[in-house]
Amino acid sequence: MADAFDRSKPHVNVGTMGHVDHGKTTLTAAITAVLAKRLPSAVNKPVAYNQIDNAPEERQRGITIAASHQEYESPKRHYAHVDMPGHADYVKNMITGAAQVDGAILVIAATDGPMPQTREHVLLAKQVGVPKIVVFLNKMDMADADMVELIEEEVRELLAKNGFDENAPIIKGSALKALEGDEKYEDSIMELVEAMDEYIPEPKRDLDKPFLMPIEDVFSIKGRGTVATGRIEQGVVKLNDEVEIVGLKP
Repeated sequence: MADAFDRSKPHVNVGTMGHVDHGKTTLTAAITAVLAKRLPSAVNKPVAYNQIDNAPEERQRGITIAASHQEYESPKRHYAHVDMPGHADYVKNMITGAAQVDGAILVIAATDGPMPQTREHVLLAKQVGVPKIVVFLNKMDMADADMVELIEEEVRELLAKNGFDENAPIIKGSALKALEGDEKYEDSIMELVEAMDEYIPEPKRDLDKPFLMPIEDVFSIKGRGTVATGRIEQGVVKLNDEVEIVGLKP
């Protein structure tokens, strides 16, 4: 079970999106690992890649199918992080993940540039109301410098075309190298976290209204029973509070 986090810090929901195999899950693992190393706390604990892609089918196919949730904190904020699937077959799951976030990290391999799912995810992000996107150009250790310049231009055009800020932060790095402990690439992960802190706006929380959380998904977890997930739209809920489930037929 997750440790209690410092409630004096603002809470922000973020998600990784992008084309299949561009490194979204590796980046999620790298963020948790680097923050655990650089900013150790009760919340900042490294989460291994295979714990994020934790369904047997995901491990077998090497792709993320369901949206997977992690948490970590920066010096300024507490983050809940959803790792969204990039594979075309699982766009519905990606939309569910995107609908829960206050900002997104668009992961693009510097070896490929924007690909079909990259474009689809940016369009869907706009449609479900994701306010801001920070870009992480991944696999920089294998990229051609001239290509990177062109890719950066292409990314800015893609953002502008879909109604996002073309001057959004673009952080260059390698999630895999950061996971392996390369200091230069660990620095780029910290740069990404700083960009999230500064660029993704703090969401306005309606804490005075009654608790309301639309249910996005329901899971059955061994030893826990039924678990419902969603984003709290308003109000506050505490451990052992009784809540009413509305909208179900008798």
